[in-house]
Amino acid sequence: MVKASDTGGVQPMTIQGRLIRERERLVGMTDEERAFRAKFVKAQILSPNEPRVVPELYKEYNNPIRRFYKYPLNQFQKFLEPKVGPVLSLNIRYFTGKALLGLAIVYYSAYYFKYNGHDWTRKGGWKVTESKQAVLPGEPGYPKLSDKTKPSDFATKGFEKVTLNL
Repeated sequence: MVKASDTGGVQPMTIQGRLIRERERLVGMTDEERAFRAKFVKAQILSPNEPRVVPELYKEYNNPIRRFYKYPLNQFQKFLEPKVGPVLSLNIRYFTGKALLGLAIVYYSAYYFKYNGHDWTRKGGWKVTESKQAVLPGEPGYPKLSDKTKPSDFATKGFEKVTLNL
């Protein structure tokens, strides 16, 4: 059973007491508080073999599918770690993954818009229209019609481009 939090939802008790604030320490400490503070500061020093990496925990928290898709970037991070250090390699791995995901979304969107446009052959697809510039009476170019404009050019959804092969 996995707990939701280490303290079971209860706020953890501070073991530093009033000495958590620097001003309180400057006011003055008793010999007992000074000994407690020294013991507390010494307890914060990690041993040389920490942090411990437990491979079983990685397998416990990541299912096989997740391990599969994380594998390439994990190998990339292992490759970078001796060259740039653990923190920078983790950051590079994170941003590389996000950049590749963003690039995939851009490529997918470009493909979708290119090959799934709305035309007369289908009901669906993205309708991309351009608004024409408004030309009001009295302005130059009113009515704004060119010599090549025909009534069949409006709302045909690409039907005028069809060539019939009989």
